[in-house]
Amino acid sequence: MKFIKALYFSSRFFSVVGLLVSLFVTSFFIPLLLPVSKGLLFLFIGALTVDLLILFSAPKGVEGKRICGERLSNGDQNPITISLKSFFKFPVSINVIDEIPHQFQVRTMSFDLLLKARENTVIQYNLRPVKRGEYEFGNVNIFVSTVIGLLSRRVISSASSTVPVFPSFIQMHTYELLAISNKLVDTGIKRIRRIGQNSEFEQIKKYVAGDDIRTINWKATARKSEFMVNNFQDERSQQIYSLIDKGRVMQMPFNGLSLLDYAINASLVISNIAIKKSDRAGLITFQDKVNAILPASKVNKQISTVLEVLYNQRTSFRESDFSSLYSTIRIRISQRSLLFLYTNFETLFSLQRQLPFLKKMAQRHLLVVVFFENTEMKSLIETNASNLQAVYYKAVAEKFSLEKKMIVRELQKNGIQALLTPPDKLTINAINKYLELKARNMI
Repeated sequence: MKFIKALYFSSRFFSVVGLLVSLFVTSFFIPLLLPVSKGLLFLFIGALTVDLLILFSAPKGVEGKRICGERLSNGDQNPITISLKSFFKFPVSINVIDEIPHQFQVRTMSFDLLLKARENTVIQYNLRPVKRGEYEFGNVNIFVSTVIGLLSRRVISSASSTVPVFPSFIQMHTYELLAISNKLVDTGIKRIRRIGQNSEFEQIKKYVAGDDIRTINWKATARKSEFMVNNFQDERSQQIYSLIDKGRVMQMPFNGLSLLDYAINASLVISNIAIKKSDRAGLITFQDKVNAILPASKVNKQISTVLEVLYNQRTSFRESDFSSLYSTIRIRISQRSLLFLYTNFETLFSLQRQLPFLKKMAQRHLLVVVFFENTEMKSLIETNASNLQAVYYKAVAEKFSLEKKMIVRELQKNGIQALLTPPDKLTINAINKYLELKARNMI
């Protein structure tokens, strides 16, 4: 039974069968073709038998194994590898079909290649998930055929697995490595000129070329008979909170991901960099009510806790309640903190409804409101209008763009930091803002 299930007829088989049928039909009218038809039939049966024996000469045939990470990174290209091993003593052609999760909506994940005798090889491809959650991988199906090509043998490699898709930990590790090697500027992170001295004194050390002469400690210099300077360090243990709006305004998609997932990915990166700079990172998510609260901390396991909390965020995209957010912050966050509020305002009216709560938050904390540019509107504005309808669309787009700029001015007028950014530039711009505020000692 297994033998029959593993056997498939190729397109070449049906072509030859069609040719034989037409020859036999023609032989009724042209009797001279009958011996030729019979000869070809016996030749076909012989080739079919030989093909069958060759295909099942190796009990295992071809072995396949899918290799992927224990979890996938949302919004990133995740490498997937299929390892193949041939047990045949001669070259075979194979067609590999991988059963990838239905979320990708791809039905053409197949690969054709030639395997030499007892050859090992790998197939590599990338998958880019755009939603968090569990993804079900199926089996790896391998169809083997010989040079005769009349039959195919199907080998099923059981590779079923469930892989969770987490917020973008690939992006997090990338920025972490760049921060450690001081190469953040290579990705667009600005160099921020430090204004004044930080308030935390670290030590007195010997003067070396390049030290600021304004930090010379003259008393220590007199005692040591050589120049000594005061060394300062960045203020540490400052609280950095990511406030993530899960309401309906964050449902808008961009390049496959929702604005909510962009905010979640950026929050993970900011939290990781804050902890690396010895600050404390925390998290609050909300929509019609506050859903998750993670107190700020810088313990070793904090970033893994942030990752788990962000992975488990589910939303129905309801109307956001900023009054509930303000009440929670007032009760749960007593120390002055830097608050990154990820939300979206499309009109000045929508901001004015929430402005009283934002102003109250800004009285006790340093609040940065992060919201998003509509890149479709921007591209429409930059397009030359060729007819009256295009002129109308362009005027409407310019109105919406102007309203976004008015929202920025309104926030700044009320003492609130504002960050208007395209979704794909969110992480870089948020890091820039964090480093800028740290450099200016505003936290």
